[in-house]
Amino acid sequence: MQSNDARMLSHCAVPTAAAGMVAAATSGVFAGGKGAIGAAAGALVVILFMGMGLFVLQRTARSLPHLFQAMGLLLYLVQILLLFVVLVVFRDTTLFDTDTFAFTLLGATVVWVVAQGRAYLKAKIMYVEPESAAGGDAKAATSGANS
Repeated sequence: MQSNDARMLSHCAVPTAAAGMVAAATSGVFAGGKGAIGAAAGALVVILFMGMGLFVLQRTARSLPHLFQAMGLLLYLVQILLLFVVLVVFRDTTLFDTDTFAFTLLGATVVWVVAQGRAYLKAKIMYVEPESAAGGDAKAATSGANS
């Protein structure tokens, strides 16, 4: 994993984990221990799903840059469908409070997407490879002479 990929992951995972801790504490106060477990599980599911998605998207961007946008849209669709499947699977569980699980899942997903958007805006990733100063001047000089 390149340093900018790791930075992107940390800029997304840290705020999501913080939101998960706030949700777990709040749920623990209002819904008891099962609420705290549900909120922690919801935040953990979001961090795992979205983290894997970010990893796949970064790999795709490096190896197949022409498919980056389509892969991003497909990836988000698959992530949302998988989160829906997780909600359906744990709908009737007694391991934790399902309401706090669902609301934390929703809130953590929103926090992750906002943090990812902010991280991309601040990343200053070049979309055009700059030419070297010597190569650019030589090219400009030859094209100017031919004009």
